[in-house]
Amino acid sequence: VQLQASGGGLVQAGGSLRLSCAASGNITAKNVISWFRQTPGKERLFVAGIRWSGDGTKYADSVKGRFTISRDTAKNTADLQMNSLKPEDTGDYYCGVSMPLLGEVITAAPLYWSWGQGTLVTVSS
Repeated sequence: VQLQASGGGLVQAGGSLRLSCAASGNITAKNVISWFRQTPGKERLFVAGIRWSGDGTKYADSVKGRFTISRDTAKNTADLQMNSLKPEDTGDYYCGVSMPLLGEVITAAPLYWSWGQGTLVTVSS
């Protein structure tokens, strides 16, 4: 599986952006796709994830109520709708795929693969 993130850009605080993660290859109901954010010199942090089966999502506390993750099995995409953006949401956003043993949405970046290139989100104050 190869993933490619897109949709980043520059937006003012309070604005919205929609990121898209396009997957090439076979994604199964056992897979999880998640979005992570990384800033220079910092580790990649979990933002939101979704079970490809569609029956489970998870969000970082900092984005709950503002971000929504969804997936489209026909298009093989996992989108992240980001509303009420804050300057602290700024960073490079990456999507990754995992296959957790228990099927839950896991938050540890080392357990994901197929990162691909990220997309930069800049939120100005």
